[in-house]
Amino acid sequence: MAAEGGFGAAGDREGELQRGAGGIGRTEIRSSTDANQKLKYISLAVLVVQNASLILSIRHVRTLPGDRFFATSAVVMAEILKGATCLLLIFLQKRGNMKHFVLFLYDSIVQQYMDTLKLAVPSLIYTLQNNLQYIAISNLPAATFQVTYQLKILTTAVFSVLMLKKSLSRLQWISLLLLFTGVALVQVEQAGGKQTAGDQNYIVGLAAVILSCLSSGFAGVYFEKILKGSAASVWLRNVQLGLFGTVLGLLGLWYNDGPAVAEQGFFFGYTPMVWTVILNQAFGGLLVAVVVKYADNILKGFATSFSIVVSTVASIYLFGFHLDLLFTVGALLVIGAVYMYSLPRAPTPARLVDEKEAFLPKSNHQSMEKEAILKSWGIFSRWISFAYQAQQAGKTST
Repeated sequence: MAAEGGFGAAGDREGELQRGAGGIGRTEIRSSTDANQKLKYISLAVLVVQNASLILSIRHVRTLPGDRFFATSAVVMAEILKGATCLLLIFLQKRGNMKHFVLFLYDSIVQQYMDTLKLAVPSLIYTLQNNLQYIAISNLPAATFQVTYQLKILTTAVFSVLMLKKSLSRLQWISLLLLFTGVALVQVEQAGGKQTAGDQNYIVGLAAVILSCLSSGFAGVYFEKILKGSAASVWLRNVQLGLFGTVLGLLGLWYNDGPAVAEQGFFFGYTPMVWTVILNQAFGGLLVAVVVKYADNILKGFATSFSIVVSTVASIYLFGFHLDLLFTVGALLVIGAVYMYSLPRAPTPARLVDEKEAFLPKSNHQSMEKEAILKSWGIFSRWISFAYQAQQAGKTST
């Protein structure tokens, strides 16, 4: 009996220890989940600020009177800074071991040169795209550029279907149609209003943003295809892109602004605000990688649409942008299209049977996010309506 009692007591103590360990484990999992949730929304908030501030700041520095910096030199500096950041992250992954770091780079970039050369094509396109963005923002209002630039969703979808053999849901095709309609309404309003002045050219800006969307769609899909075909990290791929991007950017600088740069200097026209724009552009791509890791497409679409609203409202007060009904309807269609396109596809019946237990919690989570998105869309609509009414009231008073 004593033995049995001892065994029972030991079993009880073991059970208490296991329950205690289980409680500790659950606490750690819960704290880890909470930390990821915080990082998720922090990264999305930063992405909203980055998207809106980049467009607004480029518009600001490119329309200021006085010496104008060379956009080609800014593109080169952004590539250098982005590549340096990725090199630092790889170095930290190697725990600061310089030997392992150098050997890794030599093996990944030099010895596997054919793999590196694959990045020449997207790097060329990204360099072209970055230069086109400066041209577009210099000739279009910030809000118009931000809305029109969402056509990259359409071009990316088309190239994904053609190159990656992806299939789109009916909802995604509808959202693409709404996206195109919204952008068309905005362009009709802009073409009718001709809201450009001075040395700005609406046709040049529109052509630049359309070419930028085409290049963004193709380069993004091509880059995705390369990433899925190898085990290389995103940071290494960005280093490889940066190598080609810097060289190609320098060639573009020499071709477009060579004599002027030789006479006035590489950093001609650089101010603290210009450096802010370059840093913002350099780290924007790296920020997207963090968002993709810790968030999802729904919330990324939320951040993109929110940044459109921020850019529009800020343009009204900073640049005297005139908001009318046609632009408002077009912008809201684009915002709704971004939301709809980022929503997850409905699972097939077979998947429902195979993953019933795993799917139900996820479905509940997705429905909550959909509800939050719809509420946010309503808030955005009221914000734009309020800005429009305030602008009309200002016109009436004057």
